[in-house]
Amino acid sequence: MHLTDLWNQIFDFTDYGQLLVLLRNSVIAGAVLGLLGGLIGVFVMSRDMAFAVHGISELSFAGASAGLLLGVGVVQGSIIGSLVAALLIGVLGSRARDRNSVTAVLMPFGLGLGILCLALYPGRSANKFGLLTGQIVAIDDPQIGWLIAIAVVVLIGLAIVWRPLTFASIDADVAAARGVPVRALSIVFMLLLGLTVAVSVQIVGALLVLSILVTPAAAALKLSSSPLVVPLLSVAFGVTSMVGGILLALGGSVPISPYVTTISFAIYVVCRIIAGARRRRGVSGRRMPVAAVPREEVAA
Repeated sequence: MHLTDLWNQIFDFTDYGQLLVLLRNSVIAGAVLGLLGGLIGVFVMSRDMAFAVHGISELSFAGASAGLLLGVGVVQGSIIGSLVAALLIGVLGSRARDRNSVTAVLMPFGLGLGILCLALYPGRSANKFGLLTGQIVAIDDPQIGWLIAIAVVVLIGLAIVWRPLTFASIDADVAAARGVPVRALSIVFMLLLGLTVAVSVQIVGALLVLSILVTPAAAALKLSSSPLVVPLLSVAFGVTSMVGGILLALGGSVPISPYVTTISFAIYVVCRIIAGARRRRGVSGRRMPVAAVPREEVAA
C-alpha cells in the first residue's frame, strides 16, 4: 500500500459535513464521557487504582459480550459486568495489595469469558471488534439516553461524596479516625467507577478505556496539585481527547480508539515536558546556600 493511500485511509474528509450531522450523538457521547472520565480519573489517580480500572473494563467487556450473545443488550450487559467487578474489587480489595491481586484474577477471567461469548455470537464481526476497540457509528438514541442518564447518576454521586472522598483518598487512616466512613465511601466510589467504565467501553472499547479514565488526570497532575485546578484540567484534557478523536475518526476508515489514544497520549507527553521544564527552571533559579559554598570561595 502506498503512503498516500494509507494517509487517505486514516484522514479522508470528503463529505465531512454530512457525516458530522449523522454522527451528532457520537460527538455528544464523547463530550459527556470526557467530562466523566476527567472527574473520576482524579480519584483513580489519587487512590492508585489505574490497574483496577483495567480489571473492571475486562468484566464490562464480558458483560457486553454476553448481552450481545443473549440479546439482552450491550449497554445493560456492560453495566452488569462493570458493577459486579467494581463490587468484588471494592469488597475484597480494601488494601492496595489485595486490590491488585483481585484485579489480576478478574482480568483474564473477564477477557476469556468475553472472547467465548463473541466466538459464539453469530452476528457481524464488526460488532465483536467494536467492543474491544470502540466504535462511533453505533451510538443511537437509546444508547445516548443511557449514557446521559448514567452520567447524571455519576455526577450527582460524585458531588455528594466529593469532599469526604477527597479526604479519604489523601489519608484514609486520618479520615477514619475523624469518623469518615472510609470503607463505605470506597464501595460507593467503585460503583460510580463501574458505571463510568461501562459507558466508556461502548465508545473507546475495553482495551483502551485507560486513555480516558487515567491519562487526562495523570497529565493534569503533572501541571498542578491544586484540588480545584486538577479536575478542571483533567476534564479539559478528557473532552479534548474524546471529541477531537471522534472528529478525526469521522474522516477515516479505522476505529475511533487510535485517534483518542493518540491525542490523549500527546497531551500527557506535552504536560510532562512542561513539568520537566518547570522543574529545571526551579532548580537553576535557586541560590546556593552559604553553608553549601566551599570555605575558600567564601573567604575570597
